[in-house]
Amino acid sequence: MKFRPLHDRVLVRRIEADAKTKGGIIIPDTAKEKPQEGEVVAAGTGTRQDNGNIIPLDVKKGDRILFSKWSGTEVTIDGTEYLVMKESDIVGIVEAA
Repeated sequence: MKFRPLHDRVLVRRIEADAKTKGGIIIPDTAKEKPQEGEVVAAGTGTRQDNGNIIPLDVKKGDRILFSKWSGTEVTIDGTEYLVMKESDIVGIVEAA
């Protein structure tokens, strides 16, 4: 199935955090928090202004992002869990060093 978000919404796949700490302690699933980092899978066209102009989104497919803790709506597409959120819920883009 194909999914295309509308307007200023993006489809995000969570990037799972490591199951171990840097010291080697294994974190059980029950103690893990959901990651706040993800990859943009699809993005809408942008926000429409009152005069009809479209302002394009700052994020694009493939961007690695950080988002706020309780943002987005969880959806399952073809057995994979995603988040659909507004661009304003995205805190920033993670760039390679």
